[in-house]
Amino acid sequence: MQFKEIVGQDALKKRLIQMVQNNRVSHAQLFLGLTGSGSLALAVAYAQYLNCEDKQPDDSCGTCSSCRKFNKLIHPDLHFSYPFFAKKKDETAMDYMEQWRSIFLENPYLSLDNWRHHLGEETKQANINIAECHKIIKKLSMKSFEADYKVLVMWLPEFLDKQGNALLKLIEEPPANTLFLLVSENQDQILTTILSRTQLIKVNRLTENEIKEYLIKSKGLNEEQAKQIAYISDGNIQKALNLIGGEKETKENKFNHLDLLKTWMNACVTDNGLKIIDFVENKISKLGRESQKSFLLYTINMMREALLLKENLTQLVFLPELETEFAEKFSTRYDYAQIEAVVAEFEKASYHIERNANPKILFLDVSLQIVFFLRYQTLPKGTQYI
Repeated sequence: MQFKEIVGQDALKKRLIQMVQNNRVSHAQLFLGLTGSGSLALAVAYAQYLNCEDKQPDDSCGTCSSCRKFNKLIHPDLHFSYPFFAKKKDETAMDYMEQWRSIFLENPYLSLDNWRHHLGEETKQANINIAECHKIIKKLSMKSFEADYKVLVMWLPEFLDKQGNALLKLIEEPPANTLFLLVSENQDQILTTILSRTQLIKVNRLTENEIKEYLIKSKGLNEEQAKQIAYISDGNIQKALNLIGGEKETKENKFNHLDLLKTWMNACVTDNGLKIIDFVENKISKLGRESQKSFLLYTINMMREALLLKENLTQLVFLPELETEFAEKFSTRYDYAQIEAVVAEFEKASYHIERNANPKILFLDVSLQIVFFLRYQTLPKGTQYI
């Protein structure tokens, strides 16, 4: 993987390249970033740049023998360790290497849930076991085959537990030109003995605009769709990918979150039963489940922004113009308790849709609850329309 393939993080990419060019490569580094920030992809691109046979000023060449092997994750001096769901106590990450290559090459922004679903392990607990630690020690004690650096990329070292102490001596005094790249999402859950032996590289969350541009260029979304998804993805590309529900569903369901929300709220605040049924039967239930989840996350965020506006915390609200207009109107026409009750209903709906609730029954029930909260509790004077 090359740096240019990774979304955003331009300042950090330059810093990593300069570290190599200035020969200031620490033997143990911790890439710390939230899910979907690109920390794992950055670690792999960094390892590829280190071993590139024809380094460019701003990236690896992508064409040399080393780069071609890195691009397929088959370089003999590139090793991976990651949480897995062991069926036997002597299993190691190597037993799942084929699946790991497959999911990473398809999606370098993956989360632990993606990995879990890919392996079909919905209930078992993930960990990096003692057998894996011993395997790492054995692999890294050998000489490199052909590269300048022998690299271990460990994804989610917070799953090491106490057995990770077996790696302390190796991390502190590794063989020559051996590099540990740990990729973590939660610094507090890493063993302090390991944390103290690493150089911290903080990976910031992506900006809304970076995710928007990625969705337009790579996933074919239009500007308005991409803007709405980027807004609720909170700097997490994996969350954005989950929200669009896959390319097939996105292309088949070109809906607009805001228009759908306006339609729904207008039907509810006017207590128009026919419009509510039309919304449930002909609009929301026609969408795929991922799009329904996406829409509910959008509605929750919109209502929370309305609560911020209700409290005059405008400096904390960063919405596109049309969304801001909607949130302002909503916040002025309903009191805090009403909006909070609506948020709670949306959150319950999101919980149930995750668990495969019947969408027609679910959204009809939520609609009736909203009618009660917005029509038959005390309302501010003025028009009822959103």
